[in-house]
Amino acid sequence: MNDYIKAKEIPTIYEIGKSIENTKKGFEESFEIGTFYNRQTQDEAHLEQILHSLKIRDGLKILDLGTGTGYLAFPIAKRYPKTEIIGLDIVQQAMDKNRERAVTEGLKNIQFMSYNGLIFPFADEAFDMVITRYALHHFPAIINTFEEINRVLKPNGMFFLADPTPNADDTEGFVDAYMQMKKDGHIKFYTKEEWKGIGKTTGFRFADSFETKIRFPRKKQTALGFEDILNTFDKQVIKGYGLEIIDDEIWITEKVNNILFQKGEFEKS
Repeated sequence: MNDYIKAKEIPTIYEIGKSIENTKKGFEESFEIGTFYNRQTQDEAHLEQILHSLKIRDGLKILDLGTGTGYLAFPIAKRYPKTEIIGLDIVQQAMDKNRERAVTEGLKNIQFMSYNGLIFPFADEAFDMVITRYALHHFPAIINTFEEINRVLKPNGMFFLADPTPNADDTEGFVDAYMQMKKDGHIKFYTKEEWKGIGKTTGFRFADSFETKIRFPRKKQTALGFEDILNTFDKQVIKGYGLEIIDDEIWITEKVNNILFQKGEFEKS
């Protein structure tokens, strides 16, 4: 068993199904109010840094896991027309809209598929690269997800993830409690060491990483129990996230792990 996934943290089949259902419902609602969702997630500087780090070349077949509105998938398809990219997500409505957009923009090298949140609908060793941005903290069976990523990657294939991480002093889980106020299936933000541990257990070696930040708003009406959380956690820990209330929005700043793994047996020191 992975050192970073304790026995009490392993969800039951029912819990996994319920979490996936909550995530799907939450994102269906978020995508309907796209302008606010875009304010929460879009960051052109981060996008450019990711694309630069991936070193994409002609002929690659790429899976964008948890693609959402195709924030990574569309720029890759446009800039690298000799690659093939598939966006995968649990939200069928979003995939339908992405397909319409791909047709409108005349993109022949991009597809979008929905799935059940657990088993990827692809053959073994189907992809050269798997990428995912701001999605993995919603995945309730993270070891299973890494195993699926490993399964669909070709030997020595690359896996890139970008996901927020707790501050070093947030040992009691303030940021996770904050994120879970909105019932959209948030599970956990992992530290870099936790990601490396999960990767090593599931057949990946650490290749490279860089850190960025994201500052984003949340509507106060979705922050159920906000005052209780403020009174529960250490004030200095909360202050470290730059929490600020502006009109009907709560703003918070989070660090983001950007980690590149390679499918293989040994972790780089």
